[in-house]
Amino acid sequence: MKQTNIKKLALAGMFVAIGVVLSTFSIPVGASKCFPIQHMMNVMCAVFLGPWYGVAAAFCTSLIRNLMGTGTLLAFPGSMVGALACGLVFHGTKKLIPTYLAEVVGTGILGGILAYPIAAFIMGKEVAVFAFVVPFLISTIGGTIIAAVILTVLHQTGVLGRLHDMIDEVETAKTAA
Repeated sequence: MKQTNIKKLALAGMFVAIGVVLSTFSIPVGASKCFPIQHMMNVMCAVFLGPWYGVAAAFCTSLIRNLMGTGTLLAFPGSMVGALACGLVFHGTKKLIPTYLAEVVGTGILGGILAYPIAAFIMGKEVAVFAFVVPFLISTIGGTIIAAVILTVLHQTGVLGRLHDMIDEVETAKTAA
């Protein structure tokens, strides 16, 4: 039977809570709201939790924001695609700069394009296919810069490695058994 890493679940829950609490901080750009905190959370989840927890945290944050009225349906492709992209890249490379780039491309370009069918067919808005790419790029670049600053400080102080060890000790114990 597969064990669940309680530390990862708790950390994902904390990232969701931070994302929801800070959801009041948004910047309207064009037809969408830019929410840089979500993109910061995507990168942090990618580094600490991996792609699947990151996508789940992005989904939960988007869902709660929509239920509270602080987000739109565009939050789903805008957050989940970026979370998956940067999570997969960090999982494969363990390098921060490619992870940052994956978040920007995943959210800004892929998520921006995937927002079109939601806006056009579900929300009933008349928009161009690439209407959300620029606002999503602005949002993800801002959030990625915030995450890069935090992760650089954590890396330079040695805290990043210790945090990884604390989170992964359950998985290390499972594989050793």
